[in-house]
Amino acid sequence: METLESELTCPICLELFEDPLLLPCAHSLCFNCAHRILVSHCSTTKPLESISAFQCPTCRYVITLNHRGLEGLKRNVTLQNIIDRFQKASLSGPNSPTESRRLQPQRPYTATISGTIAGTIGGGGGTGGGSARGSPATSSHSHPHTNHTNHINHNNANHSPAIVVKMEPRISCQFCEQDPPREAVKTCVTCEVSYCDRCLRATHPNKKPFTSHRLVEPVPDTHLRGLTCLEHENEKVNMYCLVDDQLICSLCKLVGRHREHQVSSLTDRFDKLKAYQVSPGRVSDAVMEASKTSAAQTLENNLTNLVKRNSELENQMAKLIQICQQVEVNTAMHEAKLVEECDELVEIIRQRKQVIAVKIKESKVMKLRKLAQQIANCRQCLERSSALITQAEQSLKENDHARFLQSARSVAERVAMATASSQVLIPDVNLNEAFDNFALDFSREKKILEGLDYLTAPNPPSIRDELCTASHDTITVHWTSEDEFSVTSYELQYTIYTGQTNFISLYNSADSWMIVPNIKQNHYTVHGLQSGTRYIFFVKAINQAGSRNSEPARLKTNSQPFKLDPKTAHKKLRLSNDCLTMEKDESSLKKSHTPERFGGTGSYGAAGNVFIDSGCHYWEVLLGASTWYAVGVAYKSAPKNEWNGKNSSSWVFSRCNNNFMVRHDGKEMLVEASLQLRRLGVLLDYDNNSLSFHDAMNSQHIHTFEISFLLPVVPTFMIWNKSVMILSGLPVPDFVDGVASDLQEHQQQQMGLCRQESPYLTGMKTCH
Repeated sequence: METLESELTCPICLELFEDPLLLPCAHSLCFNCAHRILVSHCSTTKPLESISAFQCPTCRYVITLNHRGLEGLKRNVTLQNIIDRFQKASLSGPNSPTESRRLQPQRPYTATISGTIAGTIGGGGGTGGGSARGSPATSSHSHPHTNHTNHINHNNANHSPAIVVKMEPRISCQFCEQDPPREAVKTCVTCEVSYCDRCLRATHPNKKPFTSHRLVEPVPDTHLRGLTCLEHENEKVNMYCLVDDQLICSLCKLVGRHREHQVSSLTDRFDKLKAYQVSPGRVSDAVMEASKTSAAQTLENNLTNLVKRNSELENQMAKLIQICQQVEVNTAMHEAKLVEECDELVEIIRQRKQVIAVKIKESKVMKLRKLAQQIANCRQCLERSSALITQAEQSLKENDHARFLQSARSVAERVAMATASSQVLIPDVNLNEAFDNFALDFSREKKILEGLDYLTAPNPPSIRDELCTASHDTITVHWTSEDEFSVTSYELQYTIYTGQTNFISLYNSADSWMIVPNIKQNHYTVHGLQSGTRYIFFVKAINQAGSRNSEPARLKTNSQPFKLDPKTAHKKLRLSNDCLTMEKDESSLKKSHTPERFGGTGSYGAAGNVFIDSGCHYWEVLLGASTWYAVGVAYKSAPKNEWNGKNSSSWVFSRCNNNFMVRHDGKEMLVEASLQLRRLGVLLDYDNNSLSFHDAMNSQHIHTFEISFLLPVVPTFMIWNKSVMILSGLPVPDFVDGVASDLQEHQQQQMGLCRQESPYLTGMKTCH
């Protein structure tokens, strides 16, 4: 039946042929579709009547029209009769309008029930929901203008869920003339109208052309109209372009830019894209695999990635929300603290204002009392002076000679005495008593108040590598801080550097860190460190607001200092008083034999007085004029009665006249070195299993042993002529450190490979 229907489908509208035309190329086309093709070719300069040809949409054959236009083409009567029979057979089945109405239950409405948790015990909240829907044709749509809801709230002591019942609006008949219209029982997709049972029988009799109309369950008007083409106005999309992955209309396929593209019907495309969502329990694996198109797989992958991304975004959002909540809490706390601190400052200012005001009043009373006393004294002196002046003036006015002579002498003496003592009679006036020397100057305090601000954690300090110093067991760390005045103390943290480049994970392993708290200076000396060992240092600047760490700094202690051990020196060797120089001396035989002393013929050697089992150590040997020597390291168990390097417990660099070689386990290999070699550098990196020799004067690498150390080793020295001098406890030179770093990187690249204990043995020859 489906195959027959596909044969009866128009290639333009993808519906059953309606009034089909028989084209000269033997293909058929709906009359209306052919008319739409002609209309698409019309323009303002080219009317419909002037169009005389168009292409067959199936084979591209050019159809020529006569003066009658489309009416001049023949009707395909046979095809129309087949379509009529096909539609009658379809209508007699269960999908016919009458049968469909008989089988479908009559429901006045369709309800959707969703539950929402109103609350939980203790004030919490939650949400939940479910739905029970009616028939598929009605449950997934809602009318845009009508919304009948009935809320049923149950609020009890147990906070039971509030159930909301949403009624789906009924679809009314759009052809009824009565008010209100009856409920629709079918929707005609062709007419784009919903009908009740009476209007459907009246408008769609069981005869041509209404038999070709598609009747479906009632749907809202918004879903009925569907999508329109973006390029052709008022044209519905009814195809899917597989090339551009785009919805198109019939005109897009016929005359648009998609005419050469492969297209598919919307139903087929929909089924293919939705097929992969079918439950595997209902469909066989073969059908599942066949239904998964490349587009479906892409969509599935994109959905998976989108779900994963949404989960990550939700986690990130949860963290951000938590941070926002913490910000709110901290802000409220700081705001309360700000108000408290400012209130305390205001209270201090108020109290100081009262104290200073009292002092001013007391000073005022004291000064006014003194000034009043001075005014009284001045008034008393003035009264006396005025009385004397009056008496003198009266004497001068006396005309009686006897009386004048009698009083003039006394008055004259009193005036002379008053004039002579005028400075005594006039009291001193203290100008300071006027409060002129008193001032209120709060400029310094105002400047401090203007600088009030919240305290932040200090900026990270910076460790100054160029100022740091080290010995074999101490390191002095120097640092600087931009916020030195806001820092209350520093904290120094350090640990042994293991070669780990991820400092964050190294810092988080708190068990291995040593901490020196409460440092007040910007430097500190750490004691008791391992010699020849790299350390990682952090400096933390601390104040009341928090703390910040410096960038990590890698610092290293110097090599372990040592001297020649007289107990191990051969009888024919003479050591200097400081045990740093050894010399061949045939006459020096006054030494007792001990197990640790070198003995035997030709084994003129001595060992250092330390055993090394960790760290990186560097020493130099001043060779002088000696042309026959051997320098290296050995286990304590190495034989003392034979040359170093002739056993498996010792490794040496040796010179025999003009030949330079390295020797181990009785095998030796010639190496390149200058005949002018006067200072031999030895680098023992016990932790990284290497022993290397260098020309210290020319900064050249000579050779490196790769050794899997099993026991502590001791420096060893042998000479057969002249003398040598040892310099130990030295820092590793830059050129030697660079070689060691390259070697360490090479070793890390070889991790996981089986490494023999002495890979340099290849090409060596046996010593004689």
